[in-house]
Amino acid sequence: MSEPVIGFIGGGNMATAIIRGLLARGFGAERIAVSDPSAGRREALAALLPGGLVSEENAAVAGVAQVLVLSVKPQMMARVLPALADTVQASAPLVVSVAAGIRSADIERWLGGGLAVVRCMPNQPALIGEGMSVLCANERATPARDRADEVLSAAGPTLWVEEESMIDAATAISGSGPAYFFYLMEILIAAAKEFGFTAEQARLLAVQTAKGAAATAQSEDDQPALLRERVTSPGGTTAAAIAVLEEADVRAIFGRAVEAARQRAGELAGDAAAG
Repeated sequence: MSEPVIGFIGGGNMATAIIRGLLARGFGAERIAVSDPSAGRREALAALLPGGLVSEENAAVAGVAQVLVLSVKPQMMARVLPALADTVQASAPLVVSVAAGIRSADIERWLGGGLAVVRCMPNQPALIGEGMSVLCANERATPARDRADEVLSAAGPTLWVEEESMIDAATAISGSGPAYFFYLMEILIAAAKEFGFTAEQARLLAVQTAKGAAATAQSEDDQPALLRERVTSPGGTTAAAIAVLEEADVRAIFGRAVEAARQRAGELAGDAAAG
């Protein structure tokens, strides 16, 4: 049996990141097909994929792919997918969507129904191969989970959930999560500049500290709470800072923020279905 062709509808940043990851793993360029309306992007993709199919026509890619990755903007899905329904019904690929807020049932409906669909929530660090992707398969896609995992894990670790509602929860944690850490970096950079560091020095202090903390958490089996306690000497500087955060009830504030993100993810999915 020949190796499956992986097709991408939309060749933007996320698709390109996954493609680069696949190539780095040894996937042949001839096994990858991409469509995109931008001539400039097609030119860049053609240079990346010598021997691969790069086309302006979505149907050309959908017709040859055994795994079809939908990476167009969410607001475009309701317009792009119905035009592909006949082609997809004929080729019956495994459909993998990385479009935020678009439910599997709506993808199936727009493509004519009866399809194996995996919905995925990647995040921004996937662009540098350090992403976190959460996936959910419909019943028809369950036997093909390994194939979907093979594609998405090219951009970083994957986590499977059984209930699609958990994708909204993942959106609030890992999807929006990088922004929470960037926000904290902003605060630390501003404080460092107030203390007299230059902008360059402040950025280095905040970014490298964040990188080191994440690397430490990855290298240890202990929970972050215990790691924090190790840094927090009684009566010390860290304890003074944590006391202020606890007094301000930052835990509850963050809890409300994450819940707002989760609710908004559900609302956006509902808006897309109605569109």
